[in-house]
Amino acid sequence: MIAVVLAGGPPDALVAAEPELANKAFLPIGGTALVERTIAPLRATPGIDRIIVVAPPAAHGSGALAEADEIRADGPSIADSLRSGIAGLDPDALVLVTAADLPILTVIAIEDFLQHALACGADVVYACVDRRAHLVKYPSVPHTWAKLKEGTFCGGGCIALRPRAFPALERFLDRLGNARKNPAALATIFGWGAVAKYAVGQLSIAEAERRASKLLGAPVAAAICRYPEIAVNVDRLSDVELAEFLVRPA
Repeated sequence: MIAVVLAGGPPDALVAAEPELANKAFLPIGGTALVERTIAPLRATPGIDRIIVVAPPAAHGSGALAEADEIRADGPSIADSLRSGIAGLDPDALVLVTAADLPILTVIAIEDFLQHALACGADVVYACVDRRAHLVKYPSVPHTWAKLKEGTFCGGGCIALRPRAFPALERFLDRLGNARKNPAALATIFGWGAVAKYAVGQLSIAEAERRASKLLGAPVAAAICRYPEIAVNVDRLSDVELAEFLVRPA
């Protein structure tokens, strides 16, 4: 399998004090750049034989990317960077796509997600973690949670994608972005029934998958992962201190 690591984007508040860093992917956590911490378990995962990193051209010479097989230029948006990462790949083969800010990602977490992704046969598979599993190991790490019929979940930092599904995914993301501040428009996209069920915590995973599949015109599935490390990322300044604590040797 091929893994694509999305390390693109401009500098943000996390690297404001370190202008030499291209973006947060290159922020050192415990002395090692986030993107390097993400690449390392991918390199150690059996079955992943090629790693493509998408990053700003100015960072292509960084030692943090030494374990990548190929480095490609990022784009002005996440969709543009993803297009760059999957360009030329087998349209029917499942590709693992990860964020670059996963400081405690592990081989076993990657394998668990890939097992789900390969078994379900969908074109787009989204990693999720149950709140109960997360709180057992990382109660101090915050997340944005979604309450569904089966439980409460957060999104992970990985998806599995067949490149043939990317055009439909891109159109959906554009449509979602245009409607993000308009509740009525969002309800029109997802359907009033689904929105009403979600509002009262009665939308099931299966219903969400069916609706997403209909919107994309391609099979979509959620993978409920057992290992919360796949969902621990670094988005805010407060996350940096937490990440430093989590990578500290016991």
